[in-house]
Amino acid sequence: MKLQQLRYIWEVAHHELNVSVTAQSLYTSQPGISKQIRLLEDELGLQIFTRSGKHLTRITPAGQEVLRVAGEILARVDIIKQLAQEHSAPERGSLSIATTHTQARYALPAVIEKFIAKYPSVALHMHQGTPVQISEMASEGSVDFAIATEAMELFGNLLMMPCYRWNRCILVLRNHPLCQVSSLCLEDVAAHPIVTYVFGFTGRSRLDEAFRARQLEPRVVFTATDADVIKTYVRLGLGIGIVAHMAYEPKLDADLVALDASHLFDSSVTSIGFRRGSFLRGFMYDFIQGFAPHLTREVVDKACTLNDRAELDQFFAGFELPVY
Repeated sequence: MKLQQLRYIWEVAHHELNVSVTAQSLYTSQPGISKQIRLLEDELGLQIFTRSGKHLTRITPAGQEVLRVAGEILARVDIIKQLAQEHSAPERGSLSIATTHTQARYALPAVIEKFIAKYPSVALHMHQGTPVQISEMASEGSVDFAIATEAMELFGNLLMMPCYRWNRCILVLRNHPLCQVSSLCLEDVAAHPIVTYVFGFTGRSRLDEAFRARQLEPRVVFTATDADVIKTYVRLGLGIGIVAHMAYEPKLDADLVALDASHLFDSSVTSIGFRRGSFLRGFMYDFIQGFAPHLTREVVDKACTLNDRAELDQFFAGFELPVY
């Protein structure tokens, strides 16, 4: 059994069983991958994948178990590499982040600018996706950090640490009737068509919970994954927009009015998460603290020792999170 064989089956499983695409991503040949997978299956005496002709069709139950252990082994190998690099070249390496459009567009630019200035020899890679996709990437180890508001609690092997709280605002055109309402309530909001985030994005669940608690059925006429698109359709008069307050930029959005909605919807918390057991290099600690100043190296190390979700919640309950 070779590490290369374990890498091949792992990558094939994460490229939708497409050996050709896997070969391209690994800069090797399709026949070479197929041969090594066959050799591994012969050595183990079991099928990892079922086949239809030359095509892999699914992962067998035994293959699922093999892949789980293979993933753990490959993760430990990567830790050894990271450990060696930390000693030989502490300011060189790579950092991969998965996040949503809102975080990438509004929360991260200043953090990344400072990080790149401090670590010019660290290659920074950003991946965007849905909160579930982001969390899955971190859970599988294909990215170092996931930054999101939703879905990370679905993956038990992720250590999540709260970074900041944020509130919502309601975006309307300057001549909109809501501009004349002195004390905005949910009933006022529900009376108008709404443009907001797709369910599962950027704290959308908190918005739905608020309407449900008041037994209101909002008319959500359009949803999108990022605030820039939402603002575009508010400008077209499709409805009022409900977005993260950080997404309102007074200079660029001077044609819109942002009405405070912090009293209408509970605040949401954006967290940063990584796979438990990960080896964090020095520049990774710096990135975390640059994004969330209260998450010092000591705090992160302490959080890593807490395995129970309730313990983590209790630990971070004493922290005063910044609000945006």
